[in-house]
Amino acid sequence: MPPILLAYAGLAALNLAGVALHQELLEWCTKPLLAPLLAVYLWRFTRRDHPAVLAGLALAAAGDVALLLPGAGAFVAGIACFLGTQLCYITAFVRQGAVAHLRARPLLCAACLAVWAAVNAALLPHLGPLAWAVAPYSLALVTMAATAQVRGPRAAWGGAVFVASDLLIGLGAAGTEFTGRPVLVMATYTLAQFLLVDAFARTRPPRTALHPAPEHTERVPPGDRPRRATPQNG
Repeated sequence: MPPILLAYAGLAALNLAGVALHQELLEWCTKPLLAPLLAVYLWRFTRRDHPAVLAGLALAAAGDVALLLPGAGAFVAGIACFLGTQLCYITAFVRQGAVAHLRARPLLCAACLAVWAAVNAALLPHLGPLAWAVAPYSLALVTMAATAQVRGPRAAWGGAVFVASDLLIGLGAAGTEFTGRPVLVMATYTLAQFLLVDAFARTRPPRTALHPAPEHTERVPPGDRPRRATPQNG
């Protein structure tokens, strides 16, 4: 495992300890560094190949800081930052051919929309004034998870785990609390971000219309090639 990922794993473990032990200082020292570490990892492996993902990680870092702050205003600011993250990830997946991939899978699209509608129907009545921010964000989140399918199983799992992580946040915002929920939020979040970024860092992108294959040049059999004229002996 690359040292940068070992550092990420250690930082995530420290953050989980801070959440479990209610150590705010430890959370502040670890959470804002998670997304930047993944950005360094992605940059090291791909350089400038995935600017949209790097932009998404920058917005995620800002969102992580916002969600450490108290109050509804900070929560909305965090949602806005992570909405930008999801839109950046969607852009990256669309560039990999996600639209064509989903067109061939209408049942998957229908299932994602059904999940989004069911969860929003259950949670929005309990979110009060936050509902207007959560509804569009959750649609972008589910769209990201659907488009992530184009990048392979690792990205697909990353998208699904990201949905689960934010669902746990939504449950807390709606007043549903249970033991270990904050720890589960961060455990799933750090795993989801790793899976999504690692899918771009370690796997080759599929060939799509945006990256067409070189045109095939037909080979002419030797017998069919025109012969060069040779001077006639007079």
